[in-house]
Amino acid sequence: MTNMPPADPRIEAVATRLKEAAQKRAEAYAPPTEWQPIWKRPRKPKSIKAKKAELAKQRKRLKAAGVRRFYGAQSRRPRPRQNRIGSAAARRDTRALSRMRHSNAWLW
Repeated sequence: MTNMPPADPRIEAVATRLKEAAQKRAEAYAPPTEWQPIWKRPRKPKSIKAKKAELAKQRKRLKAAGVRRFYGAQSRRPRPRQNRIGSAAARRDTRALSRMRHSNAWLW
């Protein structure tokens, strides 16, 4: 026969408080009942002002990209040779240097 100590009301109160705290912790760590991945949740609609600001920013970005693309192409476009007016000596020097650059001769 086991001897049970008399029920102490203070110990019982502490035990019930501990059980309640454990229950609250279990509820806090449990996954939510209606859990959805973030990409399936309904989006919060943007205000008209925020939407317009975003579109203005996008327009500005795309316009800047177009300008960069245009000037990048301009710098690579072949120029007509008639515009390169220079002296015959300068052209000869350029031709000689070009030949040296494209040959495998080593200067020493």
